[in-house]
Amino acid sequence: MTVTTAIATRDPWSVVPSLGNLDAYIRSVQAIPMLEADEEQALARRLRDQQDLQAASKLVLSHLRLVVSISRQYIGYGLPQGDLIQEGNVGLMKAVKRFDPDQGVRLVSYAMHWIKAEIHEYILKNWRVVKVATTKAQRKLFFNLRSMKHQFKGEEGNDHVGRSGFSDSEIHRVAQELNVRPEDVIEMETRMSGGDVALEAPADDDHEGAIAPVAYLADEVHEPTRVIEAHRRDWLASDGIAMALDQLDERSRRVVEERWLKVNDDGSGGMTLHDLAAVYGVSAERIRQIEVAAMKKMRKALSDTVDA
Repeated sequence: MTVTTAIATRDPWSVVPSLGNLDAYIRSVQAIPMLEADEEQALARRLRDQQDLQAASKLVLSHLRLVVSISRQYIGYGLPQGDLIQEGNVGLMKAVKRFDPDQGVRLVSYAMHWIKAEIHEYILKNWRVVKVATTKAQRKLFFNLRSMKHQFKGEEGNDHVGRSGFSDSEIHRVAQELNVRPEDVIEMETRMSGGDVALEAPADDDHEGAIAPVAYLADEVHEPTRVIEAHRRDWLASDGIAMALDQLDERSRRVVEERWLKVNDDGSGGMTLHDLAAVYGVSAERIRQIEVAAMKKMRKALSDTVDA
């Protein structure tokens, strides 16, 4: 019985071995054919309109190879690939559940975000350098350092031959681009001592037909929905917040600013409910009520503007 026929059986997952036998699992999922665009659209609509779980299973199964490919990027963090794949599969299932076939993008592009998000979260919870990646900027450094190293190695005129670390100029460039201190770059690079993962398939007969991770690494930066989302996030984080704050009275605005906007990544800054209660001569519960009402008003203002 072929894989294509097996997928049509009552239990599509019966064609996939347990992750306990990783080699067999990878061979199996790589043998499952990818869906044509029209078939993917039809299955996605069946799932969305009829809650068809068989359709969901077929969408997930045909993209398990994508999870395997993405998981290889994170092998250098020292965690079992089987665990990375398992977490990535959770992200894939979330993507399939939320996928809208009318957005005009393929599931492979949409699912990458969800797969990577689950793997990132797993790594941050389990890897030995998580204590370093505490702020947003440091987390960004944590997940971009390897790709930036590849970028520097690929640039003409660099002096990376025979050297695995960054040069002084590259350290300062990374620090500037990711908004961290040069010391943070040095410390993170020192701790991240695992080997890098090749994105291209090995050029030898033993790996003939192997599916390289690069085959599925779409350029998300310029993918239309990503561009729209990025512009929307940028607006919400700057002009959108300012506009929403303008809808509040002076007291409500200060409560929001002190409780949310002036708080640093390490929890310092801002004011507590009791601090604000002392300033305005009311109870902490009253400040909490003002905060809730202000946030509700801001959300409505932002929602009305975005939907307009």
